[in-house]
Amino acid sequence: MSVADLVLDGRREDQEVGMGSCRGGALFFYQSRDIDISGVQVENYHGDGLSHQMCRYVRVADAQFNRCSGNGMHPGAGSTNCRYQRCSASHNDNCGYFFCVRANHITVEDCRFDRNGTGISIGTRDCHNLITGCSVRENRGPGILVRRSPSPVEVHSCVIRDCEIAGNARDRGEAQIAIEAAAHDIVIQDSTITGTSEHMPGIHIGRDVRDVAAVGNRYVNCVPVVGTEPMSRPPEIVCGYGSAVDADFRHLG
Repeated sequence: MSVADLVLDGRREDQEVGMGSCRGGALFFYQSRDIDISGVQVENYHGDGLSHQMCRYVRVADAQFNRCSGNGMHPGAGSTNCRYQRCSASHNDNCGYFFCVRANHITVEDCRFDRNGTGISIGTRDCHNLITGCSVRENRGPGILVRRSPSPVEVHSCVIRDCEIAGNARDRGEAQIAIEAAAHDIVIQDSTITGTSEHMPGIHIGRDVRDVAAVGNRYVNCVPVVGTEPMSRPPEIVCGYGSAVDADFRHLG
């Protein structure tokens, strides 16, 4: 299945009721596989720009999702083995990129997330994901938020590397990257992290968070790390698009 070179204007101001993010979007896929999306531009939709639920093998490239009332991009409900390249999301009310429940083995590469509610949000059972080469700037909440999820459904085995994370948490949130309980096995590596004041944490590691590595990062105008002491050596993590094995798809039927 392929969707390419399409412009969608949601005319948000004319829609009285928004579309629920797990049940619809300007582009919406459910229980589908082998999806290629490229050159798509979504503007001003009363809901999410892109939502795919219970999907596998989703590839999105050179797409834009702007000024939506929900999230820009929303992989969720068990979507597995997906890749986003050179995409952008800006001025969305919720998140630029929202990992919903059990969104696994996903790569977000060379993407831009500016002036959203939150830049990137990772939550319940969102594991084995890779965020690399991304720019996350001037979002109202944290640039990257690892949401609070209790064990055994906590976030784990995710890597953030070679990113620029700057000027976020402008209205809410306490750090450029905030990691809440009870995440573990998170790597933040070789990134530039810039705060909005010298007192702001670049990375805040919450209580009951363990095995977080912060290595090779450059910190500007912020306190590098606050909270639980990070590891000096990153754990070995297999993650991202192409890393899933047959057992990782069993919930998709």
